[in-house]
Amino acid sequence: MSRLITICAIAASYFVFAILLNSVGTVILQSISSFGITKPEASTLEGFKDLSIAFVSFFVASIIPRIGYKVTLLIGLALVTVACVVTPLVGSFWVIKLLFACIGVSFALVKVSVYSIIGQLSTSVKSHSSLLNTIEGIFMLGSLSGYWLFSVYVDPNSVVSTAWLNVYYPLAGMIALTLVLVGFSTISQTELTSKNESVLVEFINMIKMSYQPLVLVFVLSIFLYVLIEQGIGTWLPTFNNEVLGLPNNVSVQITSIFAAALAIGRLLAGQVLRFIHWYPFLNICILSMGLIIVVLLPLTQATEMGSVNNVFDAPVVAYLLPLIGLMMAPIYPVINSVMLSSVKQSKQASMTGLIVVFSALGGTTGSVITGYSFQALGGQQAFYLSLIPMTLIVISLYFFNKASQAKPTSSL
Repeated sequence: MSRLITICAIAASYFVFAILLNSVGTVILQSISSFGITKPEASTLEGFKDLSIAFVSFFVASIIPRIGYKVTLLIGLALVTVACVVTPLVGSFWVIKLLFACIGVSFALVKVSVYSIIGQLSTSVKSHSSLLNTIEGIFMLGSLSGYWLFSVYVDPNSVVSTAWLNVYYPLAGMIALTLVLVGFSTISQTELTSKNESVLVEFINMIKMSYQPLVLVFVLSIFLYVLIEQGIGTWLPTFNNEVLGLPNNVSVQITSIFAAALAIGRLLAGQVLRFIHWYPFLNICILSMGLIIVVLLPLTQATEMGSVNNVFDAPVVAYLLPLIGLMMAPIYPVINSVMLSSVKQSKQASMTGLIVVFSALGGTTGSVITGYSFQALGGQQAFYLSLIPMTLIVISLYFFNKASQAKPTSSL
């Protein structure tokens, strides 16, 4: 029973952070309308979120096992609860930047803790991969819920209104309930490899870990994947609005298909990977992503816009393009699981720190590049550029597969 409560606690934590993290595309769209800012300026929200994730993960990941995963989860949830309450009270773009910085700091603490707790709850590579894919699937369900929750507060008849910020009040309530659930969970303290090692030594050990060939090619793969996912996912609401001509609320609702596709893809991948090796499976996924971009983007140019009042009036291509998430979905949790299963449990917090750092850097890079490309070249051309990192990740996964087969797991 205590194991089930713990799983529910970390799943709930991931669910609420999925809503907050993946709301950045919606918030960018609404901020452009409500505060009259440019697209490059709006893209900085991704930086406030991801760079704070990277900074905290880099410097705090090795300390978290000493603090305790339960306490760390409680700190992260409490911080973001306060930030959600303050945001609608102030109602300006600078406080939204502060909110996403708090979300980033909190998520860094939560993700390192959750990934490490999954290691405690798993007894084999298969059980680890299964639980990780389930938690990541729940994360995407949270993202899906978030798009619909935000769309309820978006007024299509008054795009300059800031009333949509009131969505953060129910979110604060959800996070507070999650905090209570974590408080009742039973999460054991990790046994340190050496209690005599200082925090500085543990931090240096994490840096040394990143120099190994297997880890280097792994973090490059992570960086490229998140660059693609955030570049497309963050700007899809704006793409729907400006390229397809959909109203703001419908643009957000249609984007929920992307989150749903990611969730379904990750849940299905857990079953498919029971029968085939992860490497050919991921290559098929990446090639399918490229095919979707090449085939569907020309259709968005040829689409004739009519009167769109709800999601049922949207053109067919608006439903098809987000399905790229179905192919994209398995990549991130699979390569994370392969890597984490290769390291000792005592080093999983440090390895998760590296994962979060490079995920954050990739997310910021992808969003900013897409934002500038969107402004300078238009939405279609900006999305065509995603074919470049898709090609690069095929190459990086080739070397990751080679390195993972050659590297003795005991050395990590």
